[in-house]
Amino acid sequence: MAKKEKSIELLNRAVADELVAVHQYMYFHFCCDDMGYDLLSSLFRRTAIQEMMHVEQLAERILFLKGEVEMKPAHEIQHIHDVKQMLVLAAEMETGSVNDYNAWANECAANADSVSKKLFEALVEEEEVHLDQYETEMDNLEKFGDSYLALQSIERSKSIATQSAPTSGE
Repeated sequence: MAKKEKSIELLNRAVADELVAVHQYMYFHFCCDDMGYDLLSSLFRRTAIQEMMHVEQLAERILFLKGEVEMKPAHEIQHIHDVKQMLVLAAEMETGSVNDYNAWANECAANADSVSKKLFEALVEEEEVHLDQYETEMDNLEKFGDSYLALQSIERSKSIATQSAPTSGE
């Protein structure tokens, strides 16, 4: 396989993984939002958007290399409703991306494709930030238990109550 084609293959594998992340994190965003967990909902939404930006970066590189962008998720999302399980899966996904992207950066370097190597290295850095965020949330859940989730739900209820409360002139 020519050097350019190998990079295109690796970049498309990353696109497939990132598409799964976008879909999985949006699913988690919807679920957490429905349960009233605004902080976690926002984290999943924000991360999904960042993963979407990764897809764009990868696609731009593929197109530059005159490849075809394969817009196929690597697999279906998992329908998880337990917050701890959501965070565990998210951390596993980010760990997998870090490991893959490190390996793929090395492979691109071995094939004299320093630009794709740098792209994968930049993605590793961003995925490590996501991993740290999910690990922090798992730690909070471990330390504070269900109270951590209850506080998020209470904050939403307070916010809704103050928004819809009639003023004295109504």
